[in-house]
Amino acid sequence: MIDELARAESAVAACADAPAWALSEHDLTAVLDATHRLQQRLAAVQVAVVRELDGRGTAVAQGASSTAVWLRHRLRLDVSAARRLVGLAASLDVAPPAVREALASGAVSLEQARVIADTAATVSASAGAEVAGKAVGVLVEWAGQFDPTLLRRLGARILDHVAPELADAAAAAALEADAARAARDRHVTISEQSGGRLRLSGTLDAEAAALLRAVIDPLSAPAGPDDTRCAGQRRHDALADVCRLALRTGDLPENGGDPAQLVVTTDYDRLTRQLGAGTLDIGLRLTPSTVRRLACDAAILPAVLGGAGQVLDVGRQRRLVTGALRRALVLRDGGCAFPGCDRPPRWCAAHHLRHWADGGPTSLDNAVLLCGHHHRHIHQTDWAVRLGDDGHPEFVPPAWLDPDQLPRRNHYHRRT
Repeated sequence: MIDELARAESAVAACADAPAWALSEHDLTAVLDATHRLQQRLAAVQVAVVRELDGRGTAVAQGASSTAVWLRHRLRLDVSAARRLVGLAASLDVAPPAVREALASGAVSLEQARVIADTAATVSASAGAEVAGKAVGVLVEWAGQFDPTLLRRLGARILDHVAPELADAAAAAALEADAARAARDRHVTISEQSGGRLRLSGTLDAEAAALLRAVIDPLSAPAGPDDTRCAGQRRHDALADVCRLALRTGDLPENGGDPAQLVVTTDYDRLTRQLGAGTLDIGLRLTPSTVRRLACDAAILPAVLGGAGQVLDVGRQRRLVTGALRRALVLRDGGCAFPGCDRPPRWCAAHHLRHWADGGPTSLDNAVLLCGHHHRHIHQTDWAVRLGDDGHPEFVPPAWLDPDQLPRRNHYHRRT
């Protein structure tokens, strides 16, 4: 085997040095097809070798904790890719021979072989090895037309084609197996990064995924023609909005004996001069502009200290737009008042027109409803907001956007 692979490597090296520009489009397409078949055939050899090494315990004998870890170091693979390779080798080892033969002949790709092997295992458990063999034949034929994702979807109903009398019962069993696998694999990982940032990763089961999409999708739509956020940034902000809404409900369980809340500590004098950075109760630092924006949010309670460090106020109730005052604000604004925004009231916080830290009162005449995105936008840009002569909010754009700085209003919400 080693001699044959050495000759194949020499032949591939010669092809790598050949000028592709000299080939016609027909020949280029033929080369592409040939390299793909060769790649799959080499994958079949590699998978067989990995399975043999894993069975012999070579990795452990050489000091590695597992074959996947050994492959990661040996082949410089990502650890997830190494684990997939070991898993595929194990699944192909117990799959019908036709799966390995299809991969070795180049008829299926590595990912297609994984799908066919998984489907064969499911069919074998519910309908027996003979029916599984028929399923493999059909799936190998379909692999010439469909990519792995669609092939897996078709494989879920393969018994409709090879054993229709067993299809319904097997489909129910497969659904239960999928649900059990999803419940087992569900997880969310939160990794701390520099600057107080977090990296989220994980896998949601079908129900949690549907719930997340139900709340994230409508909130992550562009907020208007001036929304320059990319899709990922909009989803990030939507998740933050969901967390703010959860804090507002008051239904979250206590944390350390206190209601779930966000506490920001800052110097009062520096805050009023718009210079005060803040510190969260978990030790993270916030910029002055972030502190002033958070001080507007009814779901966030500031802890303000005097010059000697004594507590002047923790969540001063009169600062918060709650109860009848918030209901009046909702009746007036109908939702986010920024021009062109359709966010409903429940996604909005009350913004003080004259900042609370500057002595602004908590009153209907000094408040406006803003969604999370436009709340940040107002604090971070040159837009100005005020009440018009009729008592409704109007927004003055910066001069670079509109030299005449004509006030704009939100006509999306119906107001009383």
